[in-house]
Amino acid sequence: MSPFAALALSAFVVVGDGIPQPLTAAQADAARGRAIVVNRQQGLCLLCHSGPFAEVREQGNLASNLQGAGTRWTAAQLRLRVADARRLDPNALMPSLHRLPPQDAAQRVAAPWRGLPVLDAQQVEDVVAFLQTLT
Repeated sequence: MSPFAALALSAFVVVGDGIPQPLTAAQADAARGRAIVVNRQQGLCLLCHSGPFAEVREQGNLASNLQGAGTRWTAAQLRLRVADARRLDPNALMPSLHRLPPQDAAQRVAAPWRGLPVLDAQQVEDVVAFLQTLT
């Protein structure tokens, strides 16, 4: 079985500027979320963002500093920003991590990842749980 088989999209409902309901019934884990955020092969967050991650030498400066994210946004707002940021701004630099790329962009995705989101539902919830700890 492909290691990517578990990366399926979860349906969600956007209300205002957030996704109020978690994407999965499983408990979110902030430690797993932090590991995703700092991992350049998985979350890719620190390519654009910076934050309180002393062990990560090079951090981005294209997007907001993640320090204080848990104060600036609710869990619902964070969930939408991680899962489908382009719903808020179609021209945003922030990729939608729990959506599929548009058809015209799919050809630029390596074959093993085509038709799959960057993060699965549990990973989105873990990242949201971690971001909520950044006050």
